[in-house]
Amino acid sequence: MSIQYHGQNARLSEAVTANGLVFLAGMVPENTDADATAQTRDVLAQIDYWLAQCGSSKQHILEATIYLPDLADYDAMNIAWDEWVAPGHAPARACVEARLAKPEWKVEIKLSAVQIQK
Repeated sequence: MSIQYHGQNARLSEAVTANGLVFLAGMVPENTDADATAQTRDVLAQIDYWLAQCGSSKQHILEATIYLPDLADYDAMNIAWDEWVAPGHAPARACVEARLAKPEWKVEIKLSAVQIQK
């Protein structure tokens, strides 16, 4: 079995591929002054980037877990999610309220996908 680590530093890898699967780290927004919709768009753009780096795409996502520190942002997050998700390819998804590592983050998304190119 081959395991590849992508975007690795001493603490974590942004993505790991193994046995035809892609595992992304929890992606958090870089635009911390933005609202939940804009932060979600930022995170989804990062997800697109890392999936492409790993030979996958949003059409091949298996599951996603979305963490929101405040469920009052659920509808705002879903605006960006619904614009982004591939029609006919909505993954299994959970959305939970959780305290995130930094208070300025309004969303964190972790997901797994199938690798379509190696």
